[in-house]
Amino acid sequence: MPELDDLDRRIIACMQGDFPVCETPYAEVAVQLGIAEDELIGRLRALLERKVLTRFGPMYQVERMGGAFVLAALAVPEVDFESVCARVNAFPEVAHNYRREHVLNMWFVLATETQDGIAEAIAGIERATGLPVYAFPKEREYFVEMKLEVRQ
Repeated sequence: MPELDDLDRRIIACMQGDFPVCETPYAEVAVQLGIAEDELIGRLRALLERKVLTRFGPMYQVERMGGAFVLAALAVPEVDFESVCARVNAFPEVAHNYRREHVLNMWFVLATETQDGIAEAIAGIERATGLPVYAFPKEREYFVEMKLEVRQ
């Protein structure tokens, strides 16, 4: 478990929702926290580098912007897992990649700027890995907001 000081915990708690949409959002959040903007940005970078945070950024509804995304999976032979993972992650369309204990042991999200981009990305991954990609398109969408209490 990574060590977090009180300020790190306050930053994480503060930035789990309602990020200001304005010209200087980090400055506005820094004021709420009682710190300087450059300290906030430095702390966020450090949290990302230490892998306390794996991602910090907006969530988009890509379909409303003309794009597409899909959950996909591969059945990767264990001996090839690391090399296949590197090949899959080399695709800019791959947003997340997770190992699972299942026949389909590599799961990832593909996000593309166009609807046709999904089929192109899948074909590219299949060529690069020699493995079939199993795509699971979204059938229904749910909004589940989850905010986590950060304790030590």
